Amino acid sequence: MFARKYVSCGLLFVSLVFSSLSIAEQDPSAYLEAIPVPAAVEETELKADTQGTIWFDSRSPFDFDVLLNHYKKLPVTSTVGHLYLPESASARAPAPAMVLLPGSGGVKLGRQMLYADLLVNNGYAVLVVDYYESRSIDDDKIPYPVMVTNVTEFDVVTDAYSALKALNRHPAIDETRIGVMGFSYGGMATRLALDSRLKKLLAPRVPAFALHVDFYGPCFQDFNIEATTGAPLLTLRGALDASNELVACTIEEERLRAAGSEVGSRIYATAGHSWGNLGPLKDTGTSYVRGCEMVFDERGFPSVNDAQLIAENTPIDRATRYRMRMESGRFFEGCVKIGYLVGRHQAVYEATNAELLDFLSEKMQ
Repeated sequence: MFARKYVSCGLLFVSLVFSSLSIAEQDPSAYLEAIPVPAAVEETELKADTQGTIWFDSRSPFDFDVLLNHYKKLPVTSTVGHLYLPESASARAPAPAMVLLPGSGGVKLGRQMLYADLLVNNGYAVLVVDYYESRSIDDDKIPYPVMVTNVTEFDVVTDAYSALKALNRHPAIDETRIGVMGFSYGGMATRLALDSRLKKLLAPRVPAFALHVDFYGPCFQDFNIEATTGAPLLTLRGALDASNELVACTIEEERLRAAGSEVGSRIYATAGHSWGNLGPLKDTGTSYVRGCEMVFDERGFPSVNDAQLIAENTPIDRATRYRMRMESGRFFEGCVKIGYLVGRHQAVYEATNAELLDFLSEKMQ
């Protein structure tokens, strides 16, 4: 994601960055026709030694109101993940596991796979969810703003719970010790997964995620979470990362504490965004939201500055919702900023690795 010109972290303001694209690229319907509807793939049979690429059932709600109110109406789609097992994992000695949710740039060697290696080498199974490939998004052919607008944080959190159910079927994984962690876009979904409504809706018959870890997920959304699953959350942020408004993140973390979860927060003074990225620390000139809060009501309908973004009678099909996102930039006028620091910070990378492993060791005993 860091070599790209456009960045969108679960954004409804993506239409603003489209002003620099060609007329053809600004036509949402052209891309809707170019992106195939994902087909349902048979779920992978999971045996004690199964690892590598696996498929499991999921759905694609697109918006929060659709997820909360119409989930069972949605067709079953399939999600692909990449599963890695530690050498110690077996049916006799099931391993703890982590579901890993990539950032909006998708699965990259310099972030997700480094963390997958770290966790596997420390005895954890890892399932890296590829939410773009699952929905036929080819990042070599589709412009970044179109790509990220076609897959939302609500799709990602649905995939996260689908991954939890899949891991519960794996004989070499301990169903009581499965956590979830996400980066940026995936970090937002990781926090949202704490919502007890979503646990009840998406995975009612399996144990909840044992813990959650949010790596620098932006904090411009209030999901109206009245009760969490009770699982603990660790958040990791850089003080130089303008895309993470630290005051807004503190408010969000207090809400989650009040809703029932222990929340630990670590802020690193010299870090920007994505310190695990292989590229050098620099200002990429990319966009982010600051100064606006998207507030969701109890039915999942969002408002910004008291202006409702989605009417209650809006059709739930993805084509309609996609077009609405493409046209929603006006609601964020004055709140879209340009330029934040992204890139490798070796000392912070090492420190947060230790923080992560300590948290997992303490909370998944």
